[in-house]
Amino acid sequence: MKGGQSLGAAATKDIDLCFRTNLEKNTAQSVFGANPWPAGHISRQKLLVSCSYVEHCAGQRVSAVTEQPLTSACTCRHARLLFQWGAPRRVHASVHAYRYQWRAQRRSRASFWVQPRSRSRQRRLLVAVQQTDASQQQSANLAKVASERELVGATTTPSPVVQTLRRLVLITGFEKFNIALYKAAAEEAHRQVPTLEVLVFTDRDLQDETGRQYLAQVLRETDAVLCSLLFDYDAVEWLRDHIRSIPLRFVYECSLELMSCTQVGAFTMGDAKRGDAKSSSLPAALRMVLRKLGLAGREEDKMAGYLSFLKTGPKLLKYIPLGKAQDLRRWLEVYARWNAGGRANIVSMILYIAREVLEIPLVTPVPEVVEVPAIGVTHPRAPSSTPYFRTPAAYLEWYLRTWPERAAYPRAGLLLYRKHVISEQSYIRELILALEEAGILPVPVFINGVEAHMVVRDLFTTSYELAQRRRGIRETSLREPDAARVDVIVSTIGFPLVGGPAGTMEAGRQTEVARRLLSAKGVPYMVAAPLLIQDLESWQQNGVVGLQSIVLYALPELDGAIDTIVLGGLVGDRIVLLPDRVRVLAERIRRWTSLACKPNQEKRIAVVVYGFPPGAGATGTAALLNVPRSLVRLLRALHEAGFNLGAPEVYQSFLEDESGERLLEAIRAADQVVEGSGVPVDKITTVHADELQSWLPREIATRVAKNWGGSLTRSDIKRLGAYLCLGGVSLGNIWLGVQPPVGIQGDPMRLLFERDATPHPQYLAFYLWIRRNFDAVIHLGMHGTAEWLPGLPLGNDDTSFPDLLFRDLPHIYVYAQNNPSESTLAKRRAYATLISHGVPPYGRAGLYGQLLNVRDQLRELEEELQAASASGKQALDALVVESLRASIEQAGLDCDLPLQGLEANDLDQLAADAAKLKTYLAELENRLFAEGLHILGMPPSAADMEKYVAALAEQQPAEQRSWQPQELQRLLQQRTDEIQNIIRALQGQYIPPAPGGDLIRDGPAVLPTGRNIHALDPYRVPTWIAFQRGAEIARAIIAQHQEKHPGTFPETVAVMLWGLDSIKTRGESIGTVLELVGAEPVREATGRIVRFELVPLSMLSHPRIDVLCSLSGIFRDAFEHVVCLLDDLFARAATVPDETPEQNYIKKHYDNEREAGRPRRLWSNPPSEFGSLVADRVETSTWQSGDELADTFVSRNAFSYGRGERGKQRPELFERLLGTVDRVVQQIDSVEYGLTDIQEYYANTGALARAAQMRKRRVSGDANAKVTASFVESFGNASTRRPRDLEELLRLEYRSKLLNPRWAEKMVTQGSGGAYEVSQRMTALLGWGGVADFGDDFVYEQAADQYALNEEIAQRLRQSNPEAFRNIVGRLLEAAGRGIWRHPDEERLAKLRALYEDIDAQLEGVL
Repeated sequence: MKGGQSLGAAATKDIDLCFRTNLEKNTAQSVFGANPWPAGHISRQKLLVSCSYVEHCAGQRVSAVTEQPLTSACTCRHARLLFQWGAPRRVHASVHAYRYQWRAQRRSRASFWVQPRSRSRQRRLLVAVQQTDASQQQSANLAKVASERELVGATTTPSPVVQTLRRLVLITGFEKFNIALYKAAAEEAHRQVPTLEVLVFTDRDLQDETGRQYLAQVLRETDAVLCSLLFDYDAVEWLRDHIRSIPLRFVYECSLELMSCTQVGAFTMGDAKRGDAKSSSLPAALRMVLRKLGLAGREEDKMAGYLSFLKTGPKLLKYIPLGKAQDLRRWLEVYARWNAGGRANIVSMILYIAREVLEIPLVTPVPEVVEVPAIGVTHPRAPSSTPYFRTPAAYLEWYLRTWPERAAYPRAGLLLYRKHVISEQSYIRELILALEEAGILPVPVFINGVEAHMVVRDLFTTSYELAQRRRGIRETSLREPDAARVDVIVSTIGFPLVGGPAGTMEAGRQTEVARRLLSAKGVPYMVAAPLLIQDLESWQQNGVVGLQSIVLYALPELDGAIDTIVLGGLVGDRIVLLPDRVRVLAERIRRWTSLACKPNQEKRIAVVVYGFPPGAGATGTAALLNVPRSLVRLLRALHEAGFNLGAPEVYQSFLEDESGERLLEAIRAADQVVEGSGVPVDKITTVHADELQSWLPREIATRVAKNWGGSLTRSDIKRLGAYLCLGGVSLGNIWLGVQPPVGIQGDPMRLLFERDATPHPQYLAFYLWIRRNFDAVIHLGMHGTAEWLPGLPLGNDDTSFPDLLFRDLPHIYVYAQNNPSESTLAKRRAYATLISHGVPPYGRAGLYGQLLNVRDQLRELEEELQAASASGKQALDALVVESLRASIEQAGLDCDLPLQGLEANDLDQLAADAAKLKTYLAELENRLFAEGLHILGMPPSAADMEKYVAALAEQQPAEQRSWQPQELQRLLQQRTDEIQNIIRALQGQYIPPAPGGDLIRDGPAVLPTGRNIHALDPYRVPTWIAFQRGAEIARAIIAQHQEKHPGTFPETVAVMLWGLDSIKTRGESIGTVLELVGAEPVREATGRIVRFELVPLSMLSHPRIDVLCSLSGIFRDAFEHVVCLLDDLFARAATVPDETPEQNYIKKHYDNEREAGRPRRLWSNPPSEFGSLVADRVETSTWQSGDELADTFVSRNAFSYGRGERGKQRPELFERLLGTVDRVVQQIDSVEYGLTDIQEYYANTGALARAAQMRKRRVSGDANAKVTASFVESFGNASTRRPRDLEELLRLEYRSKLLNPRWAEKMVTQGSGGAYEVSQRMTALLGWGGVADFGDDFVYEQAADQYALNEEIAQRLRQSNPEAFRNIVGRLLEAAGRGIWRHPDEERLAKLRALYEDIDAQLEGVL
């Protein structure tokens, strides 16, 4: 019987109503009662087929169907039931509660039956029973499966009609907020087409196995599917497999893998190439059509041209009779309606699919698309006759005519999602009105998402751009008559400015076009958007995470976006705006635009330098930057730019001192005022505690008082009675102060490592006073502490302390170009606009002292060997050999180079030893180090320029070089931009972006400096090259292990995953993990990494090696996507079948830890906290043994991370895994930050190795068991990228830097900052002694002789920074006292003690 065929009004035969079992019959009777049965009235025409009835009251399970009643009453007139066929179909029905007899007739004797569609796609039949008596509206839809021929009853009803039932499934991802709209449209369409069932799902239905099973059964009985905005790889892969058998597949703006499943008749998209990062989301078929029609235009405009083609394409294709063209037309018609959005268009889309694609007859024609401009301007109070304005100029004309008093308001160009406007999302109205209430004139332009750059380029202009055009400089295709002038650009969309969610260009080209356009406008570009991927509850608990962080932070930052603000987010399926976050946006807009309007002479600027740790000579220091000299250059530039520096007789004395030490001493003195010093309160900058109380929100004031003694005046940190001292030096409108310590003396980092801690009152007073009294703040150098304060890790809320301190304050942060990791934290948590500065020139270590003696005697030995070879001698003069051996011991080289030939005087062995020694000396002589410190805004001298070029050329062979020396020199000369762009930021202008990175590794790609540096897209880490390099490191680690333990493999390797090295190396350490486990990255067509897939054991040269991943806090937060992928990888590796424990060490170890649910291999600090505390204990000398330091590391890092687990404390599991570790691996990513230069290496890598060794000895019972730490210097060329054991690299570094007179001289000449750098390295030396028992006598002896006992050097250090000099001497004595310096001679110790007493007395007298 075919769809639509009538059974006839004159039917004479009874219909046979069949049940499969008596159970079905009895169940039906329990619902409907015994014969005569009640009539079933199908109020929504949805009860189409049912194999069993289900008891309403009890919810009895019958024939695998569970009833889910929607009301609790079973006696109501229309009790609503939920019926299912197996599982796939959910239908609602209404059943009358009263009874009457009913019968049906048919023409033939055969039973009438309807079956579910089989794999051959047999259609279901709907028996629509129509009642001819208008007074009796009771009707019934009957459909039963007759698998048994047991007749149980007969019914009659006139004029039954049989039609084919069709199903359309809509699945959406990124627009969950439109679900209610889609469902309403589906219901409305179903009322018009009863034979079309429309079911709506979101990607939430794919998040668990139950949802997937249900959807799978739905899709098996589906005629057409429409997927939109789906990007999750696992969901996409699942859908690809489950929709391929559906004949009609509409896929719009999804991942390329899913887009390739599109099929409408003969029109298909083809199959996307996996891993092709150059693929575009613009379909190939449409690219061809656009080219033919000449609509492609600029490369960056192609997607927008494609969207405009949606309007004209169907009309053009209508007259092309070819079938494929018509199928393309149908695809475009559906796309046009989906893209237009709004309820009316979605209903029209469903009706179009029903009639034109599924060929269901409709009574009425399909409505045309209700067109809303692709780009337009909206306002909640626009006239109803013109709800949308075609151009910003037309909008502005109406606006200023309506509210002329607002003409002077700062103007914000807003970029809005068109679909949000069309679907009348309430947050759009709330946002516009809130900005107006705050005194801002919004210019709200809506776009599809891909035209953002076109609006910025053509329809937004600025005072800066108009001034440039008057000078004849036209950098954009501005449509001046249509454009509106704006003072700031705010995207509520996120994503890249060019391409938006579609990403139609390669990443580099996208960024270049965006940078060029935004530079031409010259105003700040901000991102403030609601969360559309995660919900508000998730954000409030964990901050912005996963793909949402990429959309709002990582991608816009590539374009130079600043001040990202979370405006709200999803609550269920609604977008909810947060009023407090909107106020933050409004306040920041007003402050930035004020900078652009206010004359420089009137602007008040605060400059903050650092003084952490207190009492160590750190005031006015920053990593790699000479702060005093940089301050002087900055103040000179500010003066030249018209900023008010006050009385000339005051500031000139500071600016005439090139060293800057005079100015720094004044700042330091002002910062050291304490209670009892006798300084009058009115002579220094202070804040009264009552005033601070009034500035703080009540809840925060209560928390602060509770944490600091019960009131705001009991912390004893820089307090004079009820006043909190801020210190600082005022030069006119410029104020220079020292950032307060975050803790207290002896516990300086207390604030950063207590979950419920707060800043102390003086810290809060310092920044809140600046907020209220200055137009902007500058942090000078790397790095401060404000961005590390308690609060959400990403996406500030009103409880986050960085938000409290910088809420509305323009913040310029000068940061080293080679640290895109920690600088990103400042950008995101402290609203910082970054200005990068260069690194010092690269010097070569050379040879000195005893090393020169060794070299000279080695040459003599080589000459003797040549002579012996020529004469046939069997041995050399013993004096020559003994002299060389003695020189080697004096230089400490015997620790690294055990030379057996020197003992045996064997010629062959001597020749081998000579070659080994010569290679080592050559490597040491040519090692690079950073010469001194960088001075802000100063281009390199000619000599320094040669050093830069030579260092880069050595690491990159000419045939592999992508740059020319002239280009490098030109870019280095642009270091003047470092100060010029600070001034541009202070004038409220856009600062162009640039990637942060390593100069030696990346070359000109990270130049010029003076840029708003950014990190990278973590979804593309590791790159293919980084994966290969990381794999090489893993294989080298295994080989290194086997050299010492032949025939074995390390069972567990601990790999340090840090944010900085992962960004700079593009993920080499991740590649190391993958190779050890035996896996490789899987990329989707855009190049985004979506899975780490196990490779077969047959393709590996080693077993699957277990890995303990130790995550830095920044890696944990910035690379959450990678953390989840690694967690998934370990879970699969632990349960892979057909692999024995001997082949798979992950599986072997997991058998002992199944109580954790899945293998836990990713460990870090507690959520939202940073650091191991080991360095802090070393700094404050609050430790007794290396084991105690190791235990400190364990207590701070026993927190597990992964998918569904964010920082659960599992100390027993962590220690158990530590006991299996054989090796620890760490990458060193730059010349500037070597193993001996910063505290983090010993405090993390060294402490982890010590902790693992302690537990290994405990588990194995072997007191000599050793866990080796290996380091790879990844910044160099291939010849230097080999793993080195810890002690080997420590000696190499100490010889090339700390003990090297060249390095010492370069540092000492840097004044107080250079002295502090030496002091820090002495502390790090002690730290390595604590965690690794490193105490070579030659290191301590030479350090003491060079810095403390060399009168000239000691005097210079003492004069420039007496606190740093005290620390240098004190650390040497501490090392001797702890037994780390193993054999100190008493004469040296006596001199050191005398020096320490002298400098300590001097400082105590000063203080």
